[in-house]
Amino acid sequence: MPAALALARRGLGSVWPNPAVGCVLVKAGTVVGRGWTQRGGSPHAETEALVRAESRALGATAYVSLEPCAHQGKTLPCAEALIKAGIARCVVAVEDPDPRVSGRGLNQLRQAGVNVEVGILADQARDLNEGFFSRIIKGRPSVTLKLATTLDGFAATANGESRWITGSLARQRGHLMRAEHDGILIGVGTAVTDDPMLTCRLAGMQQRSPIRIVLDSNLRLPLTNSLVTTAQEHKTWIVTKSDSNKERCAAYGDYGVEVLKADVGPNGWLSMKHVMNVLGGQGITRLLVEGGPSVASSLFQEGMVDRVAWFRAPTLIGGDGINVTLPLGLAKLADAISFRRLSIEVVGEDILESFSVVP
Repeated sequence: MPAALALARRGLGSVWPNPAVGCVLVKAGTVVGRGWTQRGGSPHAETEALVRAESRALGATAYVSLEPCAHQGKTLPCAEALIKAGIARCVVAVEDPDPRVSGRGLNQLRQAGVNVEVGILADQARDLNEGFFSRIIKGRPSVTLKLATTLDGFAATANGESRWITGSLARQRGHLMRAEHDGILIGVGTAVTDDPMLTCRLAGMQQRSPIRIVLDSNLRLPLTNSLVTTAQEHKTWIVTKSDSNKERCAAYGDYGVEVLKADVGPNGWLSMKHVMNVLGGQGITRLLVEGGPSVASSLFQEGMVDRVAWFRAPTLIGGDGINVTLPLGLAKLADAISFRRLSIEVVGEDILESFSVVP
């Protein structure tokens, strides 16, 4: 199962709206087939493993990181494919929450006489596909907020200078994170100030760039911005208010930018909850946020952050720096947002701490 999970990770960021799944076929102690979900979500992991195993799949054990699907899509249902191949045993990490599957795949296997075991490394499997589970159960992607600050917690100097707080290795690590997410989101302020590309620029991984998403309530992103002018090469979405100017929306469309509409919250800004529901409806399962203090604050205030990836550089700016969030309006320490530390990683001269937000 660890091997199946490792194979599944290869699909992160490139298989949405499908889950990233890995499958290992073992017979008489020998691996006879391996597979993982392919780009765009098809073919599925089990299909790939069966193709490699050929006739050796007969009597084999299939280790699968997620319940084999039981519904007809672009390919034969995986549960049916495993049955037709004649496997004897199927070890599954976790049940699929998709109502089209949700136990049906397991039942099909059992009814065909396959010995089925469920729950092996279930927590790791659920964690790996947290985004898929979130989209199916909550209707929104899992959200990872990426922050880069000095030791004293500032994201920029008083005049807004932030390039580069962290070193080159940390920036490369950030690009790897982009490759493992379906979409990357920033606010229009960051888009206008930095004119970023938001692509993955690791050698050999440029094709793994995520969908670029800009929050822009009033459609003030210039048509000359790099995110607009390169939208034909790198898919770009703008999320704006439901009543935004139709002619302006059409102008973005002429450049290949897709404009999505979301509701406005009581503070006059876009509702982060509705934005995430809109993105979930588009199939996004894993969202990386690299926005500024306004976006970070809005996400925290509406409970839309699941994880934080916090890069810290061994430098100090002082009290006149710019914080990573705006004031959150918390009057009591008991109301502070709590985190559970998942890992600490040394990245060159910098530190990357990963946290999950405590509900």
